[in-house]
Amino acid sequence: MSQLVHHRAQWKTHIGFLLAAIGSAIGLGNIWRFPYLCYKNGGGAFLIPYFIALFIVGIPLMILEVGLGHKMRGSAPASFATINKHGEWLGWWQIIFVMFGIVLYYSVVISWCLNFFFFSFNLSWGVDPNNFFFKDFLVVSSSPLNIGDVRTQILFSLTIVWFLNWFIEFVGVQKGLERANKFFMPLLFILVGILVFWSLGFPGSKQGLSVYLKPDFSRLKDPRVWIDAFSQIFFTLSLGFGIMIAYASYLPKKSQIVKDSIVISFTNCFFSVFAGLGVFSVLGYMAKATSQPLEKVVSQSLGLAFVAFPKAISLLPAFSHLFGVLFFGSLVIAGLSSSISIIEAFTSGIVDKFHYPRRVVVSVLCVAGFSGSIIFTTQAGLLWLDIADHFLTQYGLVIGAILECLLVGWFYRTQRLREHINNISSLKVNRGWDFSVRLLIPLVLIIILINSLIKEFSSPYGGYSVLSLILIGRDWLIFTLFLALIVAGRTWKIEPHTRLQH
Repeated sequence: MSQLVHHRAQWKTHIGFLLAAIGSAIGLGNIWRFPYLCYKNGGGAFLIPYFIALFIVGIPLMILEVGLGHKMRGSAPASFATINKHGEWLGWWQIIFVMFGIVLYYSVVISWCLNFFFFSFNLSWGVDPNNFFFKDFLVVSSSPLNIGDVRTQILFSLTIVWFLNWFIEFVGVQKGLERANKFFMPLLFILVGILVFWSLGFPGSKQGLSVYLKPDFSRLKDPRVWIDAFSQIFFTLSLGFGIMIAYASYLPKKSQIVKDSIVISFTNCFFSVFAGLGVFSVLGYMAKATSQPLEKVVSQSLGLAFVAFPKAISLLPAFSHLFGVLFFGSLVIAGLSSSISIIEAFTSGIVDKFHYPRRVVVSVLCVAGFSGSIIFTTQAGLLWLDIADHFLTQYGLVIGAILECLLVGWFYRTQRLREHINNISSLKVNRGWDFSVRLLIPLVLIIILINSLIKEFSSPYGGYSVLSLILIGRDWLIFTLFLALIVAGRTWKIEPHTRLQH
């Protein structure tokens, strides 16, 4: 028994852990979601609630997850089961709806980025990127229930994405995850750095940056701005995914929990702000080149990456193909670093509980993940993605994080975890952290949840039919919860609390 626990994987280097954790946090949303939120919510003024949210919710919750994984030496299910055997289901629910939900459609978005990476070599999207993306590339169907055909070129690129996921995971924590992130993250920083400094020299870039960062402090009176800030911090740091708990369980006994949590959180947030400089420099150039006001060329989410940016790239006077290759290459790398972390969180849980060979678990998991992703490669894929993402992130992640705080704060007692963190960390946390975990963070997340529910009941999300929202959104959450309860009911090969004895 002790032998099985003793041979738990570990990071080879400290920087390997940091880059993997940062890679998990930095994803596609850092590049296309944050800049739009900043623009929409008062420009530079939005940074005030954003960094307040980082300090009172983001960093404390990061410390909780890193500290918990390090203390319990296990995945989210193992860690929660050690606290209270009735809390194990929560850990399974978190990693199941992330693995068999979020990563299924996230991998398809990465495959779109991979397609556009190759499209960049000859600017295949032509003069009308909007028509190309929605009608030629995706061929979006009329409704979510009208599935349509599988888009072959998306399926092909999806195969490549899942192969890369499988290969990196298959070779293990040190040789796979750690090596991949040591390559991916410096490369991502270099590519984004090139894009930002290149775009700062474009005509019209100053106007774009002015719109992006010029503060409108009057917007801070709007509660929705604060809700957006807290929501973005929560989602951008990969909290509630079970990832940071799993990653921290591979740390050596002597670790800097608080310092690492701060470094991961700040690096992620500053990357978002930095990437936004490039995004709005390019949009400013496009507005000037087309003689349009900037608000006419700004779009959010997928429209920013696959419509606005391709159009801007086509307008560049020189090296437009290279700029496109760098931009979409950055998106592919950012996406892959996040997708492999999700797979690792689930793999860690299965190996912890059943002690199946890691390589078998990874192989079965990636085949299942690829199969589940195929629905998102159909003509209805974009619509399914929109609904699934809305329900899994707005409800699944938020509810899971609330329960996580209550489980650790009230059943395990934050004082015990705080003592463990302070015993091994040069930077200490005080009782204010206990208050944040036990009361403040759950309260903030409950407000976010209530806000989402009010919107939900005021009108159907996205104008979709109620039947589509129920079958694709609500029932997906219920089904993953059902699976979590089943897995939690199975017997542990080695009881999770025994790992604390080694």
